[in-house]
Amino acid sequence: MKIVIFAGGSGRRLWPISRQKSPKQFEPIIGSQSTLQLAVERVRDTYGAENVFISTNEKYVEIVQNQLPELPLHNVIGEPMRRDLAAAVGLSLAHLSRAASSDDEPIAILWGDNYMDNVPNFLRVMGAAEQLLANDEAKILFIGETPRFANDNLGWLGLGEQVGAVDGMPYYGYNSLTYRPALALCQEMFVNKTHVWNTGYFVTTIGFVRSLYAQHQPGMATCLGDIEAAIGCMHYQETLHRIYPTLDEMSFDDAILVHVAPEQARVLHAEMGWSDPGTLYALKEAVNSDVAANVTKGLTIVDDARDCLVYNYQDDKLLVTIGLDGVIVVNTEDAVLVVHKDKIPLVKKIVNGLDGTDLEKYS
Repeated sequence: MKIVIFAGGSGRRLWPISRQKSPKQFEPIIGSQSTLQLAVERVRDTYGAENVFISTNEKYVEIVQNQLPELPLHNVIGEPMRRDLAAAVGLSLAHLSRAASSDDEPIAILWGDNYMDNVPNFLRVMGAAEQLLANDEAKILFIGETPRFANDNLGWLGLGEQVGAVDGMPYYGYNSLTYRPALALCQEMFVNKTHVWNTGYFVTTIGFVRSLYAQHQPGMATCLGDIEAAIGCMHYQETLHRIYPTLDEMSFDDAILVHVAPEQARVLHAEMGWSDPGTLYALKEAVNSDVAANVTKGLTIVDDARDCLVYNYQDDKLLVTIGLDGVIVVNTEDAVLVVHKDKIPLVKKIVNGLDGTDLEKYS
């Protein structure tokens, strides 16, 4: 099976930890390794480094190669510009098609900015998905995380009836894909156990996804075919830079996944300890979900406080906070952020507002 891990996002909701020059997937936000390095480590020994591909922006290719020297250089796929995930997935499929034995070879789509505590369970799910594809039980397997609470910052997968089990792992029909439902609906889905968290991971085949592109995004499919024909040729970069910017800017969900028929899909889920620290408070929850606990990094003193994240990235400076409740404090070499957890959505707005100004270098 081929694995493609997407690592091209800018991660502005995690500013100032995540920057344009080095987004969150390249930063050791929790431990000593970046989330991208951890994502590759999970699958490398099972599937082989030669079968792991990274999709990223061209300006991050060197970072990827430096962090992952075990991957072949041609396994790092660079986009010349951001055109959202429909284009990015299509470009990756073009490269994987050249590397795969056939369009029927299984592929897994994963993300490079997540955390996971139970890697053995994750690998069990991956193996089950691969087996279900081989048995023609489905054309695509969505992988979910068994929910731990009613999280309204994530997408949710609707479960149908249990269809069967493979190696002791149950799999279910696919009912729906809902992006960030309202909290009341999340609570209802959590209590009724009708949905699971959507990790954004799925296992399918190159041929199946390409058939959806051909049917539902024919213009994009034609352009991607022209790019694919140039892979390995001297004019590849010229072709890529000429065609890729013309592709429609669409999410992969809207372009492709909404067209997956329920009978073509199945859902697997498990307690993998998966989390998506997409915001600074989500990062705090990922490290410690106890609302009374504080999460710290670096040289800090946190006194008379609860539910705070306090990160200090300067070894020669002491960061002291007193009497805080639900506050995020991040100190880096060139920027300091102090924000209440309820105002976290404003971080991205502020950072976006730096573009085109004298302060853009801080974004």
